[in-house]
Amino acid sequence: MRKTAFLLYCCLPLAALAQQSEASLVPYVKPIIGTQKMGHTFPGATVPFGSVQLSPDTDTIPYEMNGHYNGDVYKYCAGYQYDDKTIVGFSHTHFSGTGHSDLGDFLIMPTTGPLQMNPGTADNPASGFRSAYSHTTEVAEADYYKVKLDDNDITAELTATTRVGFHQYTFPKANDAHIILDLMSGIYNYPDKNVWTVVRVVNDTLVTGYRQTNGWGRNRTVYFAMTFSRPFKTYGCKNFSKREVYHGFWGKFDQNNNFPDMAGTQLRTHFDFATQAGDKIKIKFAISPVSQDGALLNLRTETPGWDFDQVKANGQAQWEKELRKITITSKSREEKENFYTAMYHAFINPTVYMDVDGQYKGLDQQVHQAQGFTNYTTFSLWDTHRALHPFFNLIQPKRNADMVQSMLAHYDQSVLHMLPVWAHYANDNWCMSGYHSVSVIADAVIKGNAPFDANRALEACIATSTHRSYDGIGDYMDHGYIAADHNGVSVSTTLEYAYDDWCIAQMAKKLGRNDVYETYIKRSQNYKNVYDASIGYMRPRLADGTFRQDFDLLKTDGQGFIEGNTWNFSLYVPHDPATLIAMMGGPKKFVPHLDSLFTMHLPDKFFEETEDITRDGIIGNYVHGNEPSHHVAYLYNWAGYPWKTQERIRMILKKMYAPRPDGLGGNDDCGQMSAWYIFSSLGFYPVAPGNDQYSLGSPAVDGATLQLENGKTFTVEVKNPGDKNVYVQKVWLNGKPLDRLYITHEEIMQGGSITFFMSSKH
Repeated sequence: MRKTAFLLYCCLPLAALAQQSEASLVPYVKPIIGTQKMGHTFPGATVPFGSVQLSPDTDTIPYEMNGHYNGDVYKYCAGYQYDDKTIVGFSHTHFSGTGHSDLGDFLIMPTTGPLQMNPGTADNPASGFRSAYSHTTEVAEADYYKVKLDDNDITAELTATTRVGFHQYTFPKANDAHIILDLMSGIYNYPDKNVWTVVRVVNDTLVTGYRQTNGWGRNRTVYFAMTFSRPFKTYGCKNFSKREVYHGFWGKFDQNNNFPDMAGTQLRTHFDFATQAGDKIKIKFAISPVSQDGALLNLRTETPGWDFDQVKANGQAQWEKELRKITITSKSREEKENFYTAMYHAFINPTVYMDVDGQYKGLDQQVHQAQGFTNYTTFSLWDTHRALHPFFNLIQPKRNADMVQSMLAHYDQSVLHMLPVWAHYANDNWCMSGYHSVSVIADAVIKGNAPFDANRALEACIATSTHRSYDGIGDYMDHGYIAADHNGVSVSTTLEYAYDDWCIAQMAKKLGRNDVYETYIKRSQNYKNVYDASIGYMRPRLADGTFRQDFDLLKTDGQGFIEGNTWNFSLYVPHDPATLIAMMGGPKKFVPHLDSLFTMHLPDKFFEETEDITRDGIIGNYVHGNEPSHHVAYLYNWAGYPWKTQERIRMILKKMYAPRPDGLGGNDDCGQMSAWYIFSSLGFYPVAPGNDQYSLGSPAVDGATLQLENGKTFTVEVKNPGDKNVYVQKVWLNGKPLDRLYITHEEIMQGGSITFFMSSKH
């Protein structure tokens, strides 16, 4: 039996909630940004870090076609494509801005007229339960989505709490109405993805069940509880599974009509109502990682009533609170929309992964109790270690500390005794390279945000970094690099391991573990082992010690790098840029080389086989739409040309971010692209998380105030701001001249101000 919930869902007074005046920041949030092309964000309803991310899915095309990967499915990483003309339904779980996907659980669609149990096609939506829609009737706000479903003239509205999706459907006239609950539908779907689904009709307003899938997360189970605002009169299901060789003796029942115990691998269910003009059918749909009972507890705790507007207002108040952690001044509404949409995207992931009473399912598939922390999941660490988690250490330190504790719990529950690589829903999908949880942990320890056993965390980092059977670590430990004849992305993984090792070294030094420090600071120099001085680039190296002969400097596929070419990855030594610059010939050679990265032309043929890189995210050969380049513009600071850093940063901000559906120049990747925008707009950036320094750039805002969790404020003052004034003439810290190109984390956390004096000339 579950314990009584000890966490109660707190509702703020309505008057303090959705401030719709000009003073409110919520209106600057544009969830539609990044929903087209590479952005892969979703425009639906969610609260900050919410488990439920309730959003329209415009199609659910299969991951596999004729036994092969279907490349078109990549467009639907978030379920929604702005250019599509139809909506197939509204599902409750989504990733934000990822380049691979899963989820799309529990799709709901309202219809009228004859019952249709197939979604139909985009070309002929009337052939199924999907509907045409228009952007002219679409409203997307923080924690609110509204659209007219044209084919049935139904107005759909969505909002959410942390664990509950709240639907409100308004029907146009007297008719037979149906609510379709599709348990077949999913993102990156294929016929065998559903392992099992169960639907239990408890009474004429309450339904519970679960769905188990085998996808990006190999063993993922999500439980639900769904309740209607009025009783349904009939219900049923259709099982689309292939004929089963054995299915027991369930044939004694009519399982398709009004049978309360439904189960199968390919189920769609329907709940039927008689509606009059203006009738509203409301649905509260809660999810749980633990049980149907847990989902019901979440539902009753977070949404005890049926006031849709109150739940929406509460959710928007939560967003208002989070957005106000940074207030900016700008004459440009576009700048404000970019900034606060970036804040919104940054606070979507990671996601809360526990019930209101603190119970969650661990990596060991057992139920655990979170003691003294909030358990999180959705760790896209290859991306988010670079700027998102450092941003949390600055603005959301309590949450970030909880995220680290969630990673340590993951380690404890892992039979492999490894920290997460890319974790979601009690699974590690092992996506991408490196073991960047150590970067997140080290950054928290170095910056004094470690209300956990830091020495135990260090041991978890060491264990992960010495797991010889994982992705070339044995090779790396034995030879100082990963051999190209053993690993297809040997160079980039070697570079990422070297950076991670440096993070471990910094943490060990902070904790007085000099033996560990000496081991890992030496390992952190392994990036030198894949540098070919004869050509001036990182290059695949074979097991016999020679460099691979067949090598293309511009090509991204099959060259030893993950989602990038050697031009970009040769600059990936964030922990030792001074040595890198010296290796590449010193500032006189390095600066023209870096200039050419931004000014040369990279033909499409060099990245056409890498779907995560598109023309939209490229400036010259600089790939901003992919994360390994995010520190690159700041490297001019180490070469003695800070004005070039300032110039490039402001150019990237203008070219790669705009308040349009195609306004992101690449995948947002769970907030990393947005965190880069926030830091760079403020005028500083964490080039190497794991130390306490932020490299200075060029602020794009007219000013900003950071409300820190310790009660202090840090102000960014910009003298003579403007689009043409991109160059920094001088910087003051707390009214005194700053004679270096960085500020420290401690200087910010102590409160005070930094003042940039801007000019149009360098």
